[in-house]
This record gives sequence, C-alpha cells and structure tokens, in this order.
Amino acid sequence: MLRRRTVTAGCALVITALTATAAPALADRDAAAPAADRPAPAMIDAMSRDLGITKEQAESRLLNEARLSGVETKVRDSLGDAYAGSWLSGPTSATLTVATTDAAAASSVSSPGVQTKVVGHSLAALESAKAALDGAKAPASTPVWFVDVRTNSVVLQSSQPAEAEAFAAAAGVDKSMVRVEQTSERPQTFYDLRGGDAYYINNSARCSIGFSVRRGSTPGFVSAGHCGRAGSTTTGYNRVAQGTFQGSSFPTNDYSWVAVNSSWTPQPWVRSGSSNVIVRGSSVAGVGSSICRSGSTTGWHCGTVQQLNTSVTYSQGTVYQVTRTNVCAEPGDSGGSYISGNQAQGVTSGGSGNCTYGGTTFFQPVNEILSTYGLTLVTG
Repeated sequence: MLRRRTVTAGCALVITALTATAAPALADRDAAAPAADRPAPAMIDAMSRDLGITKEQAESRLLNEARLSGVETKVRDSLGDAYAGSWLSGPTSATLTVATTDAAAASSVSSPGVQTKVVGHSLAALESAKAALDGAKAPASTPVWFVDVRTNSVVLQSSQPAEAEAFAAAAGVDKSMVRVEQTSERPQTFYDLRGGDAYYINNSARCSIGFSVRRGSTPGFVSAGHCGRAGSTTTGYNRVAQGTFQGSSFPTNDYSWVAVNSSWTPQPWVRSGSSNVIVRGSSVAGVGSSICRSGSTTGWHCGTVQQLNTSVTYSQGTVYQVTRTNVCAEPGDSGGSYISGNQAQGVTSGGSGNCTYGGTTFFQPVNEILSTYGLTLVTG
C-alpha cells in the first residue's frame, strides 16, 4: 500500500495511549608540535570561519597561545602585587602584553613576543572593586560588569549610564576605576534542546522532544504529529517560552516540527538516564536491531526492532510506514527519541501496554520527517 505523505495544519491533539496532559614560522610548527598535540581539524576550520583568519593563522594562534601561557604564568609570579593583567593580540596571538603598576619592573619582564604596559591600578585592586559591585544591588539597566585589563578599569554596561555611575558610587568603588559603556543588550539564559525532555503544548498537554534539527538557520526539534497542530505554541520542561509548531501531520503520518526561539539551543543529545547519548547520524536499524527510547514520563528503555513498514490504526485514524518495537512507553513519552547505537531512528507515535508489564510501541521514522520539512539533523 502506498502511503500518502500529507502535511496538515489541523490534527487531533492527543493519542490517549502516550500523550500526557612571536609565532614560530609555519615550517617550524610541525617540528615544535607532536602530532598528538596538533589542533583538531574541526577546531581549525571553525576558528578560520568564525574569526575570519586563514587556517594557517588559526593553527599558529593555538600553538602561540599554548606557548605564551607558560610565559604569562612566570611573568605574573615575578611581578607579584604589581601585576595588572595580560592579553594576547594579533591574528595569530603572537604578542603577549603584560600590564604592571611598577614602571621599574616593566623592562625586566620584556622578552621576544612579550611587551609591557604601565598602568595605574593593579589587577588585585580592580578585582576588589568588581567584588564590591558584586555585593551591591545592580539596577535592571546595568546587567553586566567586568574587569577589563586592556583599559585597566572595571567596565559597567548599561542602557542608563547615570544609573550605572550611581550603582558604582553606592558600592564604594573609586570613580577612577570605573568606565561605563552604553548598550541596549539584555542578556538572557539559554536552554538546551535534548531528545527525551518534556515540552508542553499550549500550556496544557505534555509530549517529549524527538531530535534537535535546523531548517536553514532556524533551530528546532521534531516530535509526533498528534502532539500539536501548526501554530500551537510550546514551553519547555521548565515552562519557559520555547517555540511554535511549524508543521504537523496526523493521522496518515505522525510527525511534526517545532521552531524554537533564541533562548533554546539545539544539542545533538538524547537523554539516557543521568547522561546523554550523542547523535551521529540517522542510518536505519534493521529488524532485530537493538533500539532504545527516551521519553519525559518513563525515561530510558530499550528493546529490539520488530518490523519496519507497519500500519497501525488508532481511534483517530491509521498511520502508515511506522516501525514496530517491543520497547515500552507511557503517556507523555509521545514524540520522544528512538535511537540505535548513535543513530537517530524516529519519534514515538503510540502503542499498548506500559513500562511495568511491558508493551509494544510504534515510531515514526525520522528520515521521512527530515525530508518532508527540509530539515537537517543536529549531530555531534
């Protein structure tokens, strides 16, 4: 029987069974760094992309940083209370600048790749000023403050500079140490998307995350179609606003995907008890293969693949081409992850039985969801 692949905006919200309410030259680098100590290629690629430097510069940067770390420790010890911080500069981190309050000591610590800068405040003094701010009540307009060794000051970032200055004064911080930067930034916490974790639909029914995905630059996750219809909103396991269903199909299929807001970060993880399994791909596991499921009600349970290409009829209609397993599940596990080894398999649809006495469950294969919505699986 050919399966119709439809994507519908409206579908039943629940299946009763499972949904719960100085750098070395390039030629010298190979000799200087054993193969085991060479930076990982993936790190080099990411640094080149994100820092806007060449791969050669990225590798030199990492090698220089490792070399100058030891130098910085010795210089810091030699300066003692006069030490005022240090920083690396240049595309390859070839120069280490050391700040000190002792002009006489500055010349004694200069060496190839190391330069000094005489400043007015020691690092200990700046950190003491910052600690005073930590102990005072900051206004909402001033969400960030830190010691900036480059400018030899304690920086307060605020949308209302006058309020930041008053905050520093109330904390007893010397005005000469303070520098206020006006900003409109409003930092917020970030939460991880992880297979098997709970989410709530329209502040009511609960389902489980299947797998983290992206559609272009938009992050999200896949889950069961019966969990929500297109346009339904979601909150996370912590009841923090999370996202909106972009597509949903049920019955005939049982899949959906949710786009999330910037508070949530997709991770290549499936919850396995107190740890995570890293998702590496989505190769289909054959009949007889071991398979495990993660859900927000019953957690982590395993079994084997019984049959592929199964049709199952629920009270709401028939779903085609799902996979049948002998892994147990219970209400609230819907949408949760099925994984074999490190390969994503699908999202929980429905079943019978429970995790006390055992049962049968069906999952919607993940590759069809990815293909239908043009999604990319987030892998580790």
